[in-house]
Amino acid sequence: MLLILDLGRPERFVNMLRIFKPRSPMSMGAWALTLFGNLAAGAVGADLLGRRRLAQRLGAANAVVGGYLGSYTGVLLASTAVPVWARSRLFLGPIFVSTAAATGAAACRLALVADGLPVGHPTRRALGTVETAAMAAELGLSIVNERRLGELASGLEEGRPGALFKAAKWSVRVGLSLRFARRRGGPWVHHVASVLYLAAGLMFRYAWVGAGRHSARHDDVVAKMSRERRSLT
Repeated sequence: MLLILDLGRPERFVNMLRIFKPRSPMSMGAWALTLFGNLAAGAVGADLLGRRRLAQRLGAANAVVGGYLGSYTGVLLASTAVPVWARSRLFLGPIFVSTAAATGAAACRLALVADGLPVGHPTRRALGTVETAAMAAELGLSIVNERRLGELASGLEEGRPGALFKAAKWSVRVGLSLRFARRRGGPWVHHVASVLYLAAGLMFRYAWVGAGRHSARHDDVVAKMSRERRSLT
């Protein structure tokens, strides 16, 4: 709803559903948002009506759509001419999927714990495994991509984006350390790790957006990329 309202004229969203273009990130994103919202609403409605099997099927289908939706922002950014985003085309989608999976699992886990889900419950353990694996994947992908960017990585190393990116990486490292130390520290250690994952996910997103703006102000890099594109065509 917030994304639709952000269009200025909300009715424009309907126009985006008039076509289906698999090669257009914007078109696929509009359809993914529509499917995701309706499948989620249907799953919740079925669960409230006591139709657990239908709710599970709708939830499973939504997990497939959610996989694409989690990468949507990264794919959309990588389709622009902003140097640091365009050069990270192969990594932005997987990075954003990893962040979405980690923060989603962390938020669900903390909500279930607050609702009284006991220690050792299979769902609680599964969510802990998902958040840890996804956050570790995000950290690894970010480090590899940062190294391959070369001079373009300055947007992820300088100013506010650089500070956020560094803080996010350290939050993940501390969170992973706490996650593996939970047997000695008890369940509260894992709760702190989940909070750190949520904070890291938010900082990673702000860092990527800020790095793009920083990169776009480097005229020499923009001109270099433009020349490379012309030479390829």
